[in-house]
Amino acid sequence: MQDLVKTIRKKLNLSQEQIASLMGISPVTVNRWENGKVNPSLMAQKQLYDICISHHLELSDYIVEREQADENMHVLYHASRYGLSGNIQPSSRSRCDFGKGFYMGTDPIDTLTLVCNEKNPIFYTLEFDMENLSILDVELGIDWAMLIAYYRGYMEEEKGSAFYEKYAHMTDGYDVIVGYIANDRMYQVLTDFFERRITDTALISSLSALKLGRQYVAITQKACDKIKIIKKRPLQKLDLMILKDRSVVRRKEGIELATRIVTEHRRDGLYFDEILRGAEL
Repeated sequence: MQDLVKTIRKKLNLSQEQIASLMGISPVTVNRWENGKVNPSLMAQKQLYDICISHHLELSDYIVEREQADENMHVLYHASRYGLSGNIQPSSRSRCDFGKGFYMGTDPIDTLTLVCNEKNPIFYTLEFDMENLSILDVELGIDWAMLIAYYRGYMEEEKGSAFYEKYAHMTDGYDVIVGYIANDRMYQVLTDFFERRITDTALISSLSALKLGRQYVAITQKACDKIKIIKKRPLQKLDLMILKDRSVVRRKEGIELATRIVTEHRRDGLYFDEILRGAEL
């Protein structure tokens, strides 16, 4: 938090005395924040956020860069609404993209924006040793979309069919699933596909254009036991307010891009229910 406060002040080209005057507080308080002796109160963090907004100061890139590991390290990122305690386990809720597991992303911004609406989340940097693990790499395409459809419960009407069973058992025998992440830019587009508003061609074209990040999901305890926490950072209210704004912008950009692509391909391909009906033939 001290670095974020200092960054805000310097980007505004203000002294500690000047920003203190702007906030109606003592310069000593600002100095204590920047020295890490105490964090700003929730009210003070809201004041700092309002100052950023009024000065059109965008700081989400700073937060991402702060968390980005050295480019020579192969690390992954995870965010938890309550924090991790005890051994890491494959225990997320079952309606996640690839079912129950421990989810890690390759891009800090994808992970950070997923928890921007939580109260006190903690952000983790991780090492994952995948040697001797069985890995399913799901390429970006219709199988990826259908696997997500299965785990999100959109395929229940086909339960018992060969089509349903294909996706129900696709991950059997694997320790890790690697696939693209349906992040805040892509969530609505996927939902539109599952709810029969866009075709598979429009969906895949949108996916390709958005250049999604990747996620690694440890679905067995064997895989979870090979994950090592390098660093953890509690996210403060100011971090979350900045990240929430970034999430809104990303979602809007994703929808606008996808809308253009969907318009171009509105007569191409099959709708979700057509694919399901075709599987019955």
